[in-house]
Amino acid sequence: MIFQAPVLLAALAILPVVWLLLRALPPAPRRQVFPAIMLLRGLRARMTDAATAPPWLLLLRCLALTGLIVGLAGPLIVRDRQAAATDAAGNVLLVLDNGWAASPGWARRIAALDVVLDRAGRAGRQARLLTTAPGLAGEAPAAGAPMTPALLRGALDTARARPWPTDRAAAAQALRDLAATGWHGPVVYVSDGLAGPSDGAFATALAAIGPVRTLRAPTPTLAVLRPAPPADGALAVAVAAVPSPHPRRMTVRAETADGGVLGLVPVPLPAGDDHADASVAMPAELRNRIDRLVLEDMSGPAGVRLLDEGDRRRPVGLVSVGGTDTPLVGPLFYLRRALSPTAEIREGRVATLLARPLSVLIAPDGALGDPETRRAVAAWVRKGGMLVRFAGPLLNRATAPDTPTDAQAPDTPPNAPPPAPAAAQLEDTLLPVPLMEGERQLGGAMSWGKPQPLAPFAAASPFHGLAVPADVTISRQVLARPATDLDDHSWARLADGTPLVTHAALGSGEIVLFHVTGTADWSNLPLSGLFVAMLRRLAERATGVEAPADHSLLAPYMTLDSDAILVPPPPGARALPADAFGATPASAAHPAGLYGPRTARRALNVGDAAGPLAAQAAIGQVADLDGQVHDIAPGPWLVAAALLLLVVDAMVSLLLRGGRLGGKRLGGGLLLVLLCGMAALPGPLSAATDPDRGAPVPGAALETRLGYILTGHDDVDTVSREGLQGLSNYANARTSAVLGHPDGVVPERDDLSYYPMLYWPVTPDATVNPARAAALNAYMQHGGILMIDSQGVDPATVAPGAAGAGFAAPAPGTAAALRRMTQGLDIPPLTRLDDHHVLAHTFYLLHDFPGRYGGLPVWVSREGDSANDGVSPVIIGASDWAHAWAVDAQGDTPYATTPDGDTQRTTAYRFGVNAVLYALTGNYKADQVHVPALLKRLGE
Repeated sequence: MIFQAPVLLAALAILPVVWLLLRALPPAPRRQVFPAIMLLRGLRARMTDAATAPPWLLLLRCLALTGLIVGLAGPLIVRDRQAAATDAAGNVLLVLDNGWAASPGWARRIAALDVVLDRAGRAGRQARLLTTAPGLAGEAPAAGAPMTPALLRGALDTARARPWPTDRAAAAQALRDLAATGWHGPVVYVSDGLAGPSDGAFATALAAIGPVRTLRAPTPTLAVLRPAPPADGALAVAVAAVPSPHPRRMTVRAETADGGVLGLVPVPLPAGDDHADASVAMPAELRNRIDRLVLEDMSGPAGVRLLDEGDRRRPVGLVSVGGTDTPLVGPLFYLRRALSPTAEIREGRVATLLARPLSVLIAPDGALGDPETRRAVAAWVRKGGMLVRFAGPLLNRATAPDTPTDAQAPDTPPNAPPPAPAAAQLEDTLLPVPLMEGERQLGGAMSWGKPQPLAPFAAASPFHGLAVPADVTISRQVLARPATDLDDHSWARLADGTPLVTHAALGSGEIVLFHVTGTADWSNLPLSGLFVAMLRRLAERATGVEAPADHSLLAPYMTLDSDAILVPPPPGARALPADAFGATPASAAHPAGLYGPRTARRALNVGDAAGPLAAQAAIGQVADLDGQVHDIAPGPWLVAAALLLLVVDAMVSLLLRGGRLGGKRLGGGLLLVLLCGMAALPGPLSAATDPDRGAPVPGAALETRLGYILTGHDDVDTVSREGLQGLSNYANARTSAVLGHPDGVVPERDDLSYYPMLYWPVTPDATVNPARAAALNAYMQHGGILMIDSQGVDPATVAPGAAGAGFAAPAPGTAAALRRMTQGLDIPPLTRLDDHHVLAHTFYLLHDFPGRYGGLPVWVSREGDSANDGVSPVIIGASDWAHAWAVDAQGDTPYATTPDGDTQRTTAYRFGVNAVLYALTGNYKADQVHVPALLKRLGE
């Protein structure tokens, strides 16, 4: 134990004197019954000696004085003597890893440094702060100026992790520069636990300043999402982690741009492993909606992998020809209908389509008759595009003159089949296989007896696994010339073995030919669901959008912050060459995020160029980050106990003198004891012990606080507290309101006049309570607003298909509970809240008012009611606002909002801000609505 004011302990020397003084006890009065006249007889002047106090009472008095002296001396119970001695040995240097690896558990790191600053402040030391990550503008790490711990604590409260890695080499140079100025003293290093290439020089520079104490988590939990080799038909991702001695089970979440969850993929990581692969398998129409992959329980940019246009593979170009838009018979009619649900359709001439990034180009019969057009398409295919062609009456006439199908080598037998087209011929004709002249059709020269069905798809075909309907038949087609490698070029065949879909590679791309038309003229394939599935398989096989792969610069569009939220780029962000993506690590100059224009957007992620993750070697003395706790100050408790003992001494002395402690005296004495004890207790320790109650009501008299009505359900009350805390934080950051921590209240017991707004969640077991109703009526009559939330829809009352009911969780029994809860409340006539109400534009301009669930109605009193100056005393809904606002101890939002994700959560926060300001300011916004009319009248 140490003392903050040890000089006061000198007062203990007077205890012997106090002992002598306190030994005296006034003599007890003598009782005698006598006539009044006898008062004058027997009076004699004599000396009376004071009685001596009993030893136990003397001990009680000395103990009280000792406690008072020791308590005022400021004793401290040091919970880590070695750390306290190190931190107080001199001016302390705080070194903080604030790169992306420090984002998980950032609040714990700041809390640990707060303990160190407490110790330095008691010792009268100064402190400096050095962060190891570059600044927002890319400036190198540098030690801050020395300041008092109180000032440095304020700077730490506003500090945030950076969404790029640390630069320990630059931090080591900053340490060497600091040592050159003569600064020496203890060093407290808060590590992110991740090893780096410059750790050796960094550790040496730390040791040159003074003794080093490293604070870090004992068990490595850091993980990052990295790219993985493409999986067959699935979106692949790898989870890289610092090896742990224990097995872990992680979950990768596939999210849309608005925060909706499309899928969850469990990823087991065995003990000792540093990576695991995962694949997100889902239909193409859902996969194309994935905007990011998120690693659950790993906050910060390391747990997010943004996807770009290259991952979506969507744009498909349809080459326009004559009669394109003719319903049912136009060459693009069925193609457009088949691809529009899952692809971005672009139509036009070849030159127009190829001027923009494109994944698949589909050409109907007659679209590629011009040699110059074919050369342009061939060049595009060589760069990775996929050309899909459809046969027709014009195909043979357009290509036969340019295709040397009848030319024979001198040593080739007259009836031998020619080889497959060479690369030059393929590029010239854009046909994957040589074709025979004429078409095979029902009743023609090369006819079959009846229309042919399709054969099952081979295992090597991209169509493998698709069911072949028996009613899909082919009545006319163009024939491939027989060749030894024809099987290698065939993806689909008829039942008699005739190729139906052939392909050939050209450069990095592919050419695919359907040997039938894209209309119902030659077959009923375009009328079937198989046709749709085949085109979607081809689009999935395509390489996707080819963003510029040269050295052209792509400017940052949006970047990830330390909370993995897309925000405008920081001032130091710079453009990145297109060919550098995938090999450039995230940095202050190139933070993780989205780059380039919308049509060719590229994503840069933390895990793209991150090497293997490893635990950092120990530097100096290593301590547990979570083991840093504040020292215990028993001084206020000792003072309180001493005062109580002195009160007890006074009461005992009165008894020993023959006094009586009955009735009012006993009550007054006990009240005096209670008041003295409460006055002596310190503020934080005198609060109610019930965590749901929060701070005592007088705290709400010193600062503005929101309140919530306790329901008796710990889970509901915890969410109410977290929700109002999140709303208070949001309002503090964006408005001039200053809100403290929310309080839980019991209306019939607590004073509600301190709270501008009360949140009241509905629980199915709610009962009628006349005392509560009376207290709430008085609260609303004096200007308070009661926000009642059933946190879901009662299935017994919602109509089938009602707006929003499909997204809201069922809350059975809440409708009847709401009627019981509000029995006896003076609730005015209600109307549905719309965007014309003052509540819709108190601060933000809102058109809907969601919570955790969207699309549900909100009810308020009718405007124009003269009661309460036109302010609605109640807001009633079922949107579950508390879960949408809730923020846990780590600063995360643990509850999903449906159906619109983060966008909906932001709107919910904004509605909460409007409600708070509506409660604080009343209807002043309604007065503003009438300003134009007032000005007009003044002008008249």
